[in-house]
Parts: sequence; C-alpha cells; structure tokens
Amino acid sequence: MFRTQHIQIKTDAQIDKMRAAGLVVAETLEKLRAAVVPGVSTADLDAIAEESIRAAGAVPSFKGYHGFPASICASVNDQVVHGIPAAGQVLRDGDLISIDCGAILDGWHGDSAITVGVGPSVDPRHAEMARVCDDAMWAGFAAARIGGRLSDISHAVEQTVRSAGDYGIVTGYGGHGIGTEMHQDPHVLNYGKPGRGPKLIKGMALAVEPMITLGSPETDELEDGWTVVTRDRSLAAHTEHTFVLTDDGPWVLTALDGGRARLGDAVTSRQAS
Repeated sequence: MFRTQHIQIKTDAQIDKMRAAGLVVAETLEKLRAAVVPGVSTADLDAIAEESIRAAGAVPSFKGYHGFPASICASVNDQVVHGIPAAGQVLRDGDLISIDCGAILDGWHGDSAITVGVGPSVDPRHAEMARVCDDAMWAGFAAARIGGRLSDISHAVEQTVRSAGDYGIVTGYGGHGIGTEMHQDPHVLNYGKPGRGPKLIKGMALAVEPMITLGSPETDELEDGWTVVTRDRSLAAHTEHTFVLTDDGPWVLTALDGGRARLGDAVTSRQAS
C-alpha cells in the first residue's frame, strides 16, 4: 500500500513560514464562516476568500491549480469536495456547505476546510455528522506522535467515525503531505489499521481531512471534472487542518490557537502564538 515516498521534512524556520500561511487560511475561513447565511452565493464566498487572502499578501492555492477556476472549493449538501463556486448557487436555510481554502505565502502552503450549516433550520442529523467529521480529524492529530506510523492517524479517524454512528467514510480521497507544494507525499487515508506506513518524525507536515456521508461512501465526479458528489445523493461533510509534528506533539498550523483548545497544553506558547 505504501510505496517509496519522498516526504519533505521542515526546519523550524520553514515551519514558522507555514504557520504564517496557515494563519492566513484560518483568518479567511473565519470570515467565510460568518458569511455563510441564506441568500449568499458560493461565488460571493469565493470573492470574500480571494480578497482576504490577497490582502494578507498571500496567493490562493487553488486558483489555477490544474485549471481550477476559483479560490475556494464550495461543496453543498451532496457535494463532497471540489465544488466550483457559482453565482447561481445560492445557499438556502438548512443547507450544509463544506468550504476548502488554501493560501501560499512566501512559497509555503496552508490548507484547511470547514463544514457549516446554513441558517437556523439545519437538520440535527446533518449538524451531528459535521461534528463527527471534525472530531475524527482532531482524533487523527491526537494520534500523531514522533516515532509512530502514518496509519495511526488513519486508524484514529476511522475509529472515531465508526464509534459515532453508521456513516460512510469516503474512499479515493484523503489527506496529504504539504509544504512548498499543496499536495505532497504521503497520502493520508481516513481508514486503516495502525502501525503501518512511513514513520512519523519531527518536521513532517500533513493535512488531515476526513470526508464522511450519511449514506453510501461511493462517489461520482461530475462532468465539470472537479465536483465530487455522493452516488446516493446523501449529504456529506468534510473538514481539514494542516499540522506539523514537533517535539511537543502536533502543532495545528491552520488553527488560530495552534490546536490548544482541542489538543490541550501540549501545544507550547510558541506554537499558540
């Protein structure tokens, strides 16, 4: 399963640059979370994101990436990932939207995603799925330890999802290494047995991104060549953060607090700054 991989290990100085890029993404997603209301279009959200990223002196990672036309991926309801923002896609009360955002600053990438309910009428089952997806991501971070193995993360994600209910875990997509490119080795599965794959070492930076559904995990890609939807049209959730392994554990570079609230005091004052 795990071929020979070329994993980029970061120095402390490079990690600081990734933190700066990660904060651009974190601050942009906070603006987008606040902007998710009934009546806003996904194109409106894309414009907010691009303005925020460029105002910080960064460049959107996604725009132009293999021809992708926008600064964010906006995936609504049964769209799992890679949804293309559009003026005609207007959010309605009760919708569920996943927003994936990336930024490049000084040559280094940050990448993160959130799933947000739209308005006051979100079905509690949909809100719970989004919570489970988020919890699974944080469980993956908590399982990351220097000397461990890559699939320790994957196993923690899967176990958290499985223990929470009968959700589908999307296959074929997952997390990834990140650094001077948005997508690097290794590929990070959202399922698997622990103790397998590359050894986790200091300076390894990864994006962990669970994708789960209320039904079947099977997906299809639409004719636009990007948007991935659930085959059974069940709703989906997607969350993501970029983190790096340090002597003190995982530092979540795209979380404003570095992950302190979810991972505890192992996150140092330097990391949280």
